[in-house]
Amino acid sequence: MSQEQPNNPLHGVKLKDILETLVDSLGWETLGLRINIRCFNHEPSINSSLKFLRRTPWAREKVENLYLRTVSKNNRGK
Repeated sequence: MSQEQPNNPLHGVKLKDILETLVDSLGWETLGLRINIRCFNHEPSINSSLKFLRRTPWAREKVENLYLRTVSKNNRGK
């Protein structure tokens, strides 16, 4: 059963979608500069990054926060 989470802006957003959005809007190089982790800086790929982020809560939190800032910034520009 899924519970409603009205105060969670990431509710229903998959980690893969978050990562693909960031890569599309920022690119791997900028993503690696903003969040300095090996999976973004050394032979980056969606699959290797997902594997790392799913096992590493602090890194996932940084990616989610960057996503929220990026989406918010893009929505203000429209």
